[in-house]
Amino acid sequence: MKLLKGLKHSFTSKILVTVFVLTSFLQMNCHSKNHEDKNALMATYPWKQDVIIDKNYVAQVKAIQRIEIRAFEKGYLTHIYMDEGKIVKKGQKLFQVMPMLVTAQYEKAKAEYESTQIEFENTEKLFKENVVSQTELSLIKARLKKNKAAMELAQVHLNLATVTAPFTGITDRFQVRLGSLVEEGTLLTTISDISKLWVYFNVSEKDYLNFSNARRSGDKPLKVKFLMANGEYFNHEGIADTIEGEFDSETGTIPFRATFPNPDRLLRHGETGNVVVKENLKEALLIPQKATFEVLDKRYVYTISSKGKLKSTEIKISNEIPHLFVVESGITDSDIILLEGLGKVHDGDIVKFNIETRENVMKSFELQAH
Repeated sequence: MKLLKGLKHSFTSKILVTVFVLTSFLQMNCHSKNHEDKNALMATYPWKQDVIIDKNYVAQVKAIQRIEIRAFEKGYLTHIYMDEGKIVKKGQKLFQVMPMLVTAQYEKAKAEYESTQIEFENTEKLFKENVVSQTELSLIKARLKKNKAAMELAQVHLNLATVTAPFTGITDRFQVRLGSLVEEGTLLTTISDISKLWVYFNVSEKDYLNFSNARRSGDKPLKVKFLMANGEYFNHEGIADTIEGEFDSETGTIPFRATFPNPDRLLRHGETGNVVVKENLKEALLIPQKATFEVLDKRYVYTISSKGKLKSTEIKISNEIPHLFVVESGITDSDIILLEGLGKVHDGDIVKFNIETRENVMKSFELQAH
């Protein structure tokens, strides 16, 4: 009986030892696996996707009409009827120049016309009474027409002494002051019609072809936005089109002109900003921005071989969108790229990695934004 109890105790002890050893082995194996997972770096594949990007072009604003207002006649500036930077209506008086010589010439021409008019009327009476001939009457009539034309010409010169607005617009600063003696052709001010604006910008050959193809396929005008100097968007869209038939061989660009409505007259002639054009990229190759690093103005990623070997690979970026780069060349969507730990590894290192899906990578951006 004692022998049986001893055998039973010995068998139980062996089972407990075996269970303990197996448990310890499993715990060690699990710990080792967790340790390996913690050391593994995150990687992913580049992916292709349709994206809409904003392309910015440095631009300058021009008024749809802008002319210089100059004096037509020589004389003293006797009146200024408006202020600088104010809206004036078409036909509104702007300046009054008093040309002494033209005034005198008009008065002289008027007196000669009136005198000839009286002479003609008296001669016409005498002709009816057969006192003077038809020839004499015709000569006086011709002289009357000549004097009338001279008076009307003097009246035109006198009218030109009053300078009026040729169209509705905004005046610029005055170049002369009240009482100044102005010569014929003296610049008085400028006036700009800014109810609409022309915004000029230069487009590269590649972008020009992309825009042209998009317009042909959709048969729609190229709509653009204007980003003002304060970083805010102008609240009206514009329509852009080319304005020249040839590319500049030195810059490789062609000028575009966008027409913007400006009913509130917020934008002024001479302002600068950026024209923003939306471009739809089909099947663009995308990678996270955090997967790249720069060396001497060149951008690189670490590609990973099937055995985990790192290789620094130069890439070319065509466009940038939030959190992502559009890759022009250097890698394909079949390459594996390193996502994290770029500052801790070197070219040629062997690393362990886990591949994250595109969905998880995009979700990580959403978490960062919050």
